[in-house]
Amino acid sequence: MGKKEKDERFRKFGTVSFTGTTRVNDFIDHLEQGRVTGTRCQSCGKAFFPPRADCCTCRSSKMEWFDVQGAGKLLTYSTLAFGPKGFEGDLPYTIALVDYGDYKVFGRIAAGIAESELSIGMALSAKANPLVDGRVNYVFHKA
Repeated sequence: MGKKEKDERFRKFGTVSFTGTTRVNDFIDHLEQGRVTGTRCQSCGKAFFPPRADCCTCRSSKMEWFDVQGAGKLLTYSTLAFGPKGFEGDLPYTIALVDYGDYKVFGRIAAGIAESELSIGMALSAKANPLVDGRVNYVFHKA
């Protein structure tokens, strides 16, 4: 990408994009490749999800990408009956926080998994999820 070209890849993320550009726009390319990724500080080793361009622990900007792989443990979840603007057509949907050890991932439970099938501590994995109009996100599936 040329220096004068505006990098707006992040507009492809999710149902509603809240920002057009960020220093971690490669996250979108990774989702389009079927990869869910975070960043890890090369200086102190702290892992981040969602990905960050700078480390809040040691203030380094030396970050590397890593794949969110395997299964995490479901910490908590909630089924939403009301959603913010742009999400009304998706209701109801379930959001969750999944623990991968040195980082946690917040996101949606995949469509087709009923709340009655969820239990705290169960294994879930994050997977890239293509949406309409060329947008992408990630959702949790049973591991």
